[in-house]
Amino acid sequence: MPADLVLTNGSVFTADPLRGPATTVVVRDGRILAVGTDEVRDRARPGAETVDLAGRLLLPGFQDAHVHAVMGGVELGQCDLTGTPDLDGYLRRVREYADAHPDLEWISGGGWAMEVFPGGVPGRELLDRVVPDRPVYLINRDHHGAWVNSRALELAGLDASSPDPADGRIDRRPDGSPAGGLQEGAMQLVARLLPEVTRAERLAGLLRAQALLHSLGVTAWQDAMLCATNGYPDVSDAYLEAATTGQLTATVVGALWWDRDRGAEQIPELVAKRDKHTVGRLRSDSVKLMLDGVAENFTAAMTRPYRDSCGCATTNAGLSFIDPAALRGYVTELDALGFQPHFHALGDRAVREALDAVEAARRANGFRDTRPHLAHLQVVDPAEVARFRPLGATANMQPFWASHEPQMDELTIPFLEPALAGRQYPFGDLLRAGVHLAAGSDWPVTTPDPLQGIHVAVNRSHHGSGYAAFLPGQELDRGTALTAYTAGSAFVNRLDDTGSVRPGFRADLVVLDRDPFRAPAAEIGEASVAMTFVDGEVVYAA
Repeated sequence: MPADLVLTNGSVFTADPLRGPATTVVVRDGRILAVGTDEVRDRARPGAETVDLAGRLLLPGFQDAHVHAVMGGVELGQCDLTGTPDLDGYLRRVREYADAHPDLEWISGGGWAMEVFPGGVPGRELLDRVVPDRPVYLINRDHHGAWVNSRALELAGLDASSPDPADGRIDRRPDGSPAGGLQEGAMQLVARLLPEVTRAERLAGLLRAQALLHSLGVTAWQDAMLCATNGYPDVSDAYLEAATTGQLTATVVGALWWDRDRGAEQIPELVAKRDKHTVGRLRSDSVKLMLDGVAENFTAAMTRPYRDSCGCATTNAGLSFIDPAALRGYVTELDALGFQPHFHALGDRAVREALDAVEAARRANGFRDTRPHLAHLQVVDPAEVARFRPLGATANMQPFWASHEPQMDELTIPFLEPALAGRQYPFGDLLRAGVHLAAGSDWPVTTPDPLQGIHVAVNRSHHGSGYAAFLPGQELDRGTALTAYTAGSAFVNRLDDTGSVRPGFRADLVVLDRDPFRAPAAEIGEASVAMTFVDGEVVYAA
């Protein structure tokens, strides 16, 4: 029989409210055998491997409840503009990438920040300076807009006479000609011309992403876009290959994409996709319903209109990508079939529409264990906060966004009605209302590092940013934030033998390089992952 694993001489965050302080965990055959103080070491068999925690923190593996892992992994291999929020840096990286890849037909990639450009709108002539002869298509960091050069617009046939699509917008100059930015559905006007990412590239992207996520302590996640349509890439083949060949070491829940151009006729197809994409460590019984866009490009669905640059109300209150009345019927049918509704709901009107749909399903079907969750929740009306718990809906937070930064201070707050601007990311209100909290990153939109998200959830500011706390009073304590990233997301992912350090549970565990509870809250972001275990096996060691 294989030797056991003993992790001892540290602090154990169990995410189990019924268990007291612990310093030692014994693992056998991939599962937790015992949790306690030093005496539980006697439960281990002779020859057990021992890991000296040396005062560091051991906790359940982090789980990301909303991430785009394959997309992020693929983009890491393309023209990567993340981490350099200045125009000169962007142009330098684009030129260097183009020079290093002279045979590429298109220059593609992304990660640029809207605040670098006046009004959040990038100019095509900037890209023309560095790549004049080939088309360039670069997605912004929130993946709701793209920056293109003149050659790309020319190939797509876009000019001043081109109409905006129903679900998007072409940014324009005063004469009506395309400026170089494409928002939401307008991205597809150019994206449809891109060379297809190959199956091998998607698999390589998944494995690249898996290695990164394991290095950040993530042992399981929910990918928010499997079998995508509406112009988004379908990454499901990468998961299928990795799951069937044993290359998938994480546990993954796939959220099957709801085609917003179709109706209930697609539901039988989703049932077939659920069966096909449930194998090995992959289970696909969630359905992603994207209800609206994002606030920065004025497509998030709000209850009150956006303001213009002068502070005056406009007629635009954002977009509802799925008809709210039809949505209630769709979610009721999905719930009856055992699917988990996973909503993209960013504006307060989208949050209301999602909760209305959950309420309709509960009335029709009773309380089935489908664990619906609403992701993003940038603006939430207090009346909607009170509805989550009675409906059994989970708040799926992306905490890293709840901070002052140029995108918030320059491109969001000035354009929201003040009452809406003051209701952003109300984590504290949700907690006080007894709402179940889960957490995720939405990577590659922002960093996949759970510790950075936890830092913002607790401090309401990015580590080292120098900004004041964003809407203080909505912060979470350390234990609550850690629980959201562990037991909270495990609940959403329906991985009920993970997310806590307790006997019988899977030994998906993380060792940090320090104990964040023993330092000021302002130093949480300095912590890093030392070791990550999946089923008791090391998948990452610093």
